[in-house]
Amino acid sequence: MSASRRSGTTDELGPDEPERDGPEGSDGGGFDLLAALLDGMDAALCAFDADGVVTHWNREAERILGWSAAEAVGRHGFAGWAVRKADAEEVEGRLLSAMHAPGRQVHEFALLTKDGGRVLVRTQSAAVRGPDGKPAGLYCAFSEVHAQIDLERSIALSEALFEDASWGVVLVDADLRPAVVNAHAARLLGTGRTAVLGRPLGELLSQGVEELEGALTHVLAEGAPPAPAEMWVSVRTPEGEKRRCWRSGFLRLASPLTEEPVPLGVGWLFQDVTEAKQIEQDAAQLRFRSQQLHRAARAAAEYEDPAEAATIHLDFALAGFADHALIDRIAVIGGEAADGTADDGDGPVRLVRAAATPSGAPGPSVLAGQAGLPVRYGDGHPAVQAVERSGSVRASAGSYAAEQARAWAVQRRWPPDSVHALCAVLRSRGRTLGVVTFLRGAGRSQFERTDAMYAEDVAARIAVALDLAGLGERDLRERDPKQEGPSPQRS
Repeated sequence: MSASRRSGTTDELGPDEPERDGPEGSDGGGFDLLAALLDGMDAALCAFDADGVVTHWNREAERILGWSAAEAVGRHGFAGWAVRKADAEEVEGRLLSAMHAPGRQVHEFALLTKDGGRVLVRTQSAAVRGPDGKPAGLYCAFSEVHAQIDLERSIALSEALFEDASWGVVLVDADLRPAVVNAHAARLLGTGRTAVLGRPLGELLSQGVEELEGALTHVLAEGAPPAPAEMWVSVRTPEGEKRRCWRSGFLRLASPLTEEPVPLGVGWLFQDVTEAKQIEQDAAQLRFRSQQLHRAARAAAEYEDPAEAATIHLDFALAGFADHALIDRIAVIGGEAADGTADDGDGPVRLVRAAATPSGAPGPSVLAGQAGLPVRYGDGHPAVQAVERSGSVRASAGSYAAEQARAWAVQRRWPPDSVHALCAVLRSRGRTLGVVTFLRGAGRSQFERTDAMYAEDVAARIAVALDLAGLGERDLRERDPKQEGPSPQRS
């Protein structure tokens, strides 16, 4: 309990002595309120009158130094009990100087505890002025230096996080809306710091909102997860949507002023790791595709029929790359060479289906029939363009609706669920043998340049196998002129 000594005609008050002046419920109630406020402070507080006599001493001061209010109130300064005699003059001089200085004065010095120990404290002192404006005393709030330093570090950390941090920091309230956003987070979200506040996350992100809100709800209910989480989101920006990967950590925020923890929201810290993830994914994809090419080469080497070996290369290439694939061999009307390759004539291009994957249920590629009927590709078809350019051609249904995309695929003689296509030309020994087409459905992304490079590697291996098959057919015809058409289908 605090004790005080008030100016005027009132006598000194001890810790257990009731207020005696004024009617009940008037001045006494005001004094009780003042005593309760002083005792409820988190900081230690003492006050001196103009002569340097202690007039107030609260519970926190008693906790730090061990001296009770009854033992402290009425003493002149700290000399001989709260400060060593050798230091008393300096300490009191620094404290009392606050009565004649503007604002607050901050000092650090050692005080003595009741059991003889020493405590380094940091004090803030300021003058208390009377009705005439002259100094009537001073108050001194103090706390242990290490506690003060911890508080200052916490404040400095908060300010640094919201100003200079290289991580995005967002405080999300219990309604899952941003309450505080630092500069780095605002840049990652593609907007200003104040423009983000109070807005639903769905207005900032077009994809990944459900996953993020689910994580925030979990943290509010269960607490922080044991490790960061990587989330892919699409951010709405003035330039359009941007696909980003954010490595995120979450902290549940609870009020320190209540006995029971009351959730104030979630601290969300995140960093953009899109480039690192893309490099990691590209490296993993490159390793997998290299392994597939190696496995395909070993498997194809065990087949006697080169045409079957070509389909093996096709099957291995499909894994993780495409949903369907077609192999079309080339011929030229009026100028078809004996080995089935195009000569230098100027006739129109004709493509004949050599192999294809099932368009319904998934399964291995199968060789086409022996009829050799041309595929009815129209002018400007991507496969025809690939042959004419001797290079790869990419095509996509783009933003078509589902029915329009289906019509787009059917018109090009592809399976109806095809949305993206990549045609790679088949060349061997300086000649164009045909084209291989890889097709993706709506659940996959468009073919990129790196996909075209992989398709060209696969096409080179298929072309070698088809070239070898053509040489075998030519030798067979030379031995038996009655033998025509492609090699028999595999069983």
